[in-house]
Amino acid sequence: MKRLRPMLLVCVIDVLGFGVLIPLVPYMADRFGAPPALITPILGVYSLCQLLAAPFWGRLSDRFGRRPILMTSLAGACLSYVILGLAHSLTALVISRVLAGFMAGNLAAAFAYAADVSAPEERAKALGMVGASIGVGFMLGPAIGGLLAGDHIETASFTAPAALSACLSLLAVALVYWRLPESHDPKTVPSDAPARSRWAFGLLRTRPALRLLTAAALLVTFSQSTLESIFAIWAWTRFGFGPRTVGLLLFCLALVAISMQAGFVRRLVPRYGEVRVGATGVLCFVAGLCVTALGGNLAVTLAGLALCGMGAGAFAPSASALASKQATTHDRGAVMGTYQASTSLARIIGPLLAGLVFASLGRDAPFLIGAGVTLPAAWLLRRVPSVRAASEAHLSLKD
Repeated sequence: MKRLRPMLLVCVIDVLGFGVLIPLVPYMADRFGAPPALITPILGVYSLCQLLAAPFWGRLSDRFGRRPILMTSLAGACLSYVILGLAHSLTALVISRVLAGFMAGNLAAAFAYAADVSAPEERAKALGMVGASIGVGFMLGPAIGGLLAGDHIETASFTAPAALSACLSLLAVALVYWRLPESHDPKTVPSDAPARSRWAFGLLRTRPALRLLTAAALLVTFSQSTLESIFAIWAWTRFGFGPRTVGLLLFCLALVAISMQAGFVRRLVPRYGEVRVGATGVLCFVAGLCVTALGGNLAVTLAGLALCGMGAGAFAPSASALASKQATTHDRGAVMGTYQASTSLARIIGPLLAGLVFASLGRDAPFLIGAGVTLPAAWLLRRVPSVRAASEAHLSLKD
């Protein structure tokens, strides 16, 4: 696990820069005149571009190695933060989100790196540590961004948070260059490997267990993105909270998720397995959404958010570990890129619908609909072992 430590630090710094801006973009869009129904689709633009880019970056990391892809995507993210910090219009804000989304190839490469340097029996632990590092960034980022911006919407400053994010991206590039050894030798990719097997649709067509996992990740991430994209507006209308308070609440949510990924999952998975831990996480997340929506006061809301954090923290590393086990040594980046693309698709659909549902069906409707949509993910995870066994038996018969 020593080889993984520099990657964990890079993940913390990178996602910290991204997380700084999470509670601020909705307020920036509002300041530039965007209505609530348009604010969440603006957040979805990032995920749309990430959806298109993630499999591409994953294949490139298989072909050229993890380090060059990490440095390129981090440098692009830095440029997007500069554009956002200088933005004075809705157009500039959207351009910054488009560029950031296209350059979001670092997470697929990071998960592939963790899978490269870990043994199969330790993969859930390694991916959980990467997920926890990402969670640290999401935990600290919104709180720092909220503190830098201030708690008054009319006077909030967005330049300082964007500048901090840009500096953090540059620091991450330097760490990759100086401290992170390459984990994948591109020469190990067979020259006669079918090209279609490295494309997202080819992988999903030939690996049924991966189809189930990507579908489950899509459903869970749909609810997560719905919660994240509408939470600032929801908290504003329900409790009158501004950027600082929203950032602190998201801090608490991420803290619970990190505790699950870094502490509990690595103990639970060896005992119960990724499938059971991940499915339980789905049920916990669904319960948290319902409690948050139906709770009548701040204390109940905090309890609901804690349940959401526990559920997300249990599901993410378990599902990622299962996805990595569907890969071979020469297409791990492509598999993890395909898996990440499913979460990107969810982050398009969730924000796109969240604002519309919020405006047309009521303040709590996005959370309740998200809970209903996510519940089948537990059943999908439970099917993974049987589907994989059937697929392997079919391949052995063909051989």
